[in-house]
Amino acid sequence: MSEHTVSPPDIVRCAYMEIVVTDLKKSREFYVDVLDLVVTYEDDEAVYLRSFEEFIHHNLILRKGPEAAVACFSYRVRSPEDLDKAVAFYEARGCEVRRNKDGFVRGIGDSVRVMDPLGFPYEFFYEVEHVERLCWRYELYTPGALVRLDHFNQVTPDVPAGVKYMEELGFRVTEDIQDEKGTVYAAWVRRKPTVHDTAMTGGDGPRMHHVAFATHEKHNIIAICDKMGALRMSDRIERGPGRHGVSNAYYLYLRDPDGHRVEIYTQDYWTGDPDNPRVTWDVHDNQRRDWWGTPVVPSWYTDASRVLDLDGNLVPLTERTDDSEMAQTIGADGFSYTRQDEDDMPEWKKGEYKLGHQL
Repeated sequence: MSEHTVSPPDIVRCAYMEIVVTDLKKSREFYVDVLDLVVTYEDDEAVYLRSFEEFIHHNLILRKGPEAAVACFSYRVRSPEDLDKAVAFYEARGCEVRRNKDGFVRGIGDSVRVMDPLGFPYEFFYEVEHVERLCWRYELYTPGALVRLDHFNQVTPDVPAGVKYMEELGFRVTEDIQDEKGTVYAAWVRRKPTVHDTAMTGGDGPRMHHVAFATHEKHNIIAICDKMGALRMSDRIERGPGRHGVSNAYYLYLRDPDGHRVEIYTQDYWTGDPDNPRVTWDVHDNQRRDWWGTPVVPSWYTDASRVLDLDGNLVPLTERTDDSEMAQTIGADGFSYTRQDEDDMPEWKKGEYKLGHQL
């Protein structure tokens, strides 16, 4: 059967990520004691965590292992029959597919895990153990409470191929970044009616750039910054707080004890209408990454987490080979501008703009 004649599973949303950490105690302290995620279950090998408004068993698994990596990007599907569709969809594409009727992890039932065409370990599930949703437990809320898993961000060397595959999987593009030649540097794709469930970002891959949790408002993110400063953990703040141009969201990027990147995210916009327009940003536009024009630290472009295959081995990296001037960075703020008319720029900004084009 041709891959083009097989319907994709009906995906509802991104649901959880499983990451491998080298020191379970330190990682637990970061995600539970600092970020206040809720422990659903834990033992000597793993900690299962959820956000305050979640009712499924977990949004994040910390699993002890010898090398930090990502074991699974997991999505909820709309019905049990969608698991059959997932198997057929990926088998038609020649991908490795495994199914476990009892689930691969605690709290999740019948599941399908695949190595997708981009080299990422994806999971699809419907059956799940319900747990207490803590919306009304205000005695437990903290100023920086994380309320939902919002999205993943994936690094891949061929963004256009990644976008094509995600569209075949039923995702819609909400925003992307292009240059004057039409080269696509990143794209944001969604199933739930927000800006994205995952993003495809250009670079050596497959790798996980970040996993993102949502808060209710900007002040929750500021409270996290204050808390981390008080705990003398400000060195774990990699970038922000700030306002994205892409997604319009207020953000903060943190690094966990193994270097896995976590975004705290709030206030993007509704995308659920069938004619929701795609927003395309000029790769040179300084405000696409940060609306205020704040420079982005180099590690945000270069660092990302490796991913594992279905047997727990590191997936080899493929280098990005795009021949454009900005192929070596993810978005390349060094080539950016705020005003498109260089003659209208401040003198000090003109120097930065010219320097960027020499890199």
